[in-house]
Amino acid sequence: MKKGIVSKLMVLGMASALFLTGCSSNSGDVAASGNEDYTIGIVQLAEHPALDDARKGFEDGFKELGVNAKINYQNAGGEIPNTVSMSQKLVDEEVDLIYAIATPAAQSARQVAGEIPVLFSAVTDPVEAEIVDDWDNVGGNVTGTSDMAPTAEQLKMFKELDPSIETIGIIYNTSEPNSKVQVDEVIELAPAEGLKVETIGVNNINDIAQAIDSLLNKVDALYAVSDNMVASSVELVSHKLIENNMISVCAEESQVGGGILITNGLSYYELGKQTAQMAKEILVDKKAASDIPVGLAEKTIVTVNENTMKALGLDENSPLLKDAVRVGK
Repeated sequence: MKKGIVSKLMVLGMASALFLTGCSSNSGDVAASGNEDYTIGIVQLAEHPALDDARKGFEDGFKELGVNAKINYQNAGGEIPNTVSMSQKLVDEEVDLIYAIATPAAQSARQVAGEIPVLFSAVTDPVEAEIVDDWDNVGGNVTGTSDMAPTAEQLKMFKELDPSIETIGIIYNTSEPNSKVQVDEVIELAPAEGLKVETIGVNNINDIAQAIDSLLNKVDALYAVSDNMVASSVELVSHKLIENNMISVCAEESQVGGGILITNGLSYYELGKQTAQMAKEILVDKKAASDIPVGLAEKTIVTVNENTMKALGLDENSPLLKDAVRVGK
């Protein structure tokens, strides 16, 4: 009798062991599917629509991927030194990953991150900004998504909207490396589209009003690069453009929401979601950041501000405008 009980107990013990082994295996699968909790630090240079969209897209992308993450959000208020101290704070707290939004934030995070992987977004040329070694072979533990715009396609819009446009203007922040990269590209590409370029640089947001007044006296239209300082003043810029009955094209979608006329550009929200997929690959799939090339926007959208279009008296049935996504209604 006792021998039978012992045998039964041995069988039950073996079954329990197998059951527990199965539980351990399932637990690993759960972690691999994203149900483990992670802590992600976000360092954002400043609050404005483009950078906010990059953050929101990242957060929503994580939810859609089923990854549980606690977000520690740090906003530098436009002050570059703050991006360094905030990045260091996240390192000291031993977050699992840092998401840096805009070039100065990415540069600062790279500087202090050590072994913590860093993803960036809203960076135009990460090689020029010395954030990565190469677009494909990034080197180190930093990679992310670039907001480099399809500049040639955007420049074609000027003549499509008004064939008489000859000179376009650009206002940009002289302290922003990404802006200089974009300005140089426009200057290189513009002649092929029959356009001349006038530029004016500023280094303080308070100088934008005077700078735009000076620029508008010299040009027929304005091209708005993806520039954090200018984006923060986009409503001021757009109002002055409308007052002068002047067409404007911009590098990215959020500035259209602020009153710039049109873009064939990327969505920072979608770019943020694209970066979230990279974060999932690093945290959940255990892929090294060094093995992930820098990503470009996977799609662009023609977007027009309906209020600006009407204020300028443009034909909404023209080929370029009739099929565009409309905002600002």
